[in-house]
Amino acid sequence: MWRMSGTNWDHELDARGLLCPLPVLKARKRLQALAPGAVLRMLADDPAAVIDVPHFCAEAGHTLVDTAEEDNAQVYLIRKA
Repeated sequence: MWRMSGTNWDHELDARGLLCPLPVLKARKRLQALAPGAVLRMLADDPAAVIDVPHFCAEAGHTLVDTAEEDNAQVYLIRKA
């Protein structure tokens, strides 16, 4: 388990180099395998991800816990509903 902005995460998904809609599709698939309440840390460098990831979380009922920038990528912490 790791920490970012005071939040632990359970799994990590590196979606760098993938373009819309692949980062969100891979996040959806990874989250399906996790227990409710688990946190997924996703890295993405697709410019559309800043819109797509929050929208995906809102539509699917997941919580977007935090976002950050790291190594020229966006980092998202998503808590499974």
